[in-house]
Amino acid sequence: MTMIWPPAEPPVAERWRMWPAAEVFPARLPGTTPSGARTTYVLVGIAPESPCAAAFQDGVRLPGCRTALRATYTESTQTFVATAGIAVLTGPPPAERNRDPRPVTVRPYPVQGGPAELFGQRQYIAGARESARERYVVLTAAGYTDGRPYTEGQAAPPRLRGMAEQLARALHGRLTG
Repeated sequence: MTMIWPPAEPPVAERWRMWPAAEVFPARLPGTTPSGARTTYVLVGIAPESPCAAAFQDGVRLPGCRTALRATYTESTQTFVATAGIAVLTGPPPAERNRDPRPVTVRPYPVQGGPAELFGQRQYIAGARESARERYVVLTAAGYTDGRPYTEGQAAPPRLRGMAEQLARALHGRLTG
């Protein structure tokens, strides 16, 4: 029997299942603020795998969604929090990028006993969506750690919007790169 070393990387479509959770959702991801300063997004918690309808808000259209993976991150100052949801699809996703400041997106995953404890459906202010030709769509919802609710027409600060976009891009890139 021939051994391949290092072991071959699993096919992109199977990474969600073959990689450990810490590979899909790393403990730390680098980011930048609108001024160009470096920041770090820190994992707060990983939700159990769930059906797509339970993980994504009503109105999210993800044809062929077979399961959802979610995790919540905070940034290094613990001012902002974001939940990232990965939709695992049975085929390529529809080509679409959502630039709406508060799009229909992933349901926030609050993590008890930490900076994401007060983060819920009423608290997300910004969101992002990242997809390509592979079988994953990453949606994010971001807000403040202090639990302040979204008010109709509220503009997301650039740093909060940047967190949502950077997390979506980074997590999608990990799975498909």
